[in-house]
Amino acid sequence: MSEVRRSKVVAIIQARMGSTRLPGKVMAPIQGRPMLRRVIERTRAAATLDEVIVATTAQPADDAIVDLCAQIAVGCFRGSEEDVLDRYYRAACRHNSDVVVRITSDCPLIDPSIVDKIVRAFFSADFDYVSNTLIRTYPRGLDTEVMTFTALEQAYRMSSKSYQRSHVTPYIYENPKQFRILSVTADENYGDFRWTVDTPEDLSFVRAVYDRLGAENAFLGQILKLMKSEPQLAEINGSVVQKALHEG
Repeated sequence: MSEVRRSKVVAIIQARMGSTRLPGKVMAPIQGRPMLRRVIERTRAAATLDEVIVATTAQPADDAIVDLCAQIAVGCFRGSEEDVLDRYYRAACRHNSDVVVRITSDCPLIDPSIVDKIVRAFFSADFDYVSNTLIRTYPRGLDTEVMTFTALEQAYRMSSKSYQRSHVTPYIYENPKQFRILSVTADENYGDFRWTVDTPEDLSFVRAVYDRLGAENAFLGQILKLMKSEPQLAEINGSVVQKALHEG
């Protein structure tokens, strides 16, 4: 892990109030704390990260995100609302990132041990991009992508399609001949589980998990045990359809 210490590893959490399916979700309370704060705290617990920042927009509604970041002393960058790739790139530049870890604010069950696993896999060889999303075996909501700043910069300069700009990394993983890519998979396939928050049903599911386990125990192993003992929990948001990549 000496490579980690020589490179500045910055996790950038994208967040905005203007969600299309659940507006203001990043500030929705989960056991008394805004969802975004839950994501930040859990990401900060990862041992492989040097810094965690939030990348939000310049829209007035996102002043609430800036205020939250100030309250808990986490860096915050404001940029384009629609061109998220531009926002990521400029945030990475501002914070002198050598390695960028992409986390989204709709993942209040993000697991720091999995973040560490993906980052360590990135440093295990000479990769440009490593993630657990290319082959989905982890529950949706534990998504972690790690890339070199150089790869992010290439994507920033070369991405021309709107979905590539709004989803940040498609240009990288759509060009495997250009980038050295690694897919990290789980020991078993849990890819059908939906632990992200995009709808009211998703939020109800996450709140149910927190209520049963508490914030200190709501991590992958414990949640899987809970789901086994209470399989009906999956029905809370089981009918939610994930938006396609091209839908933004």
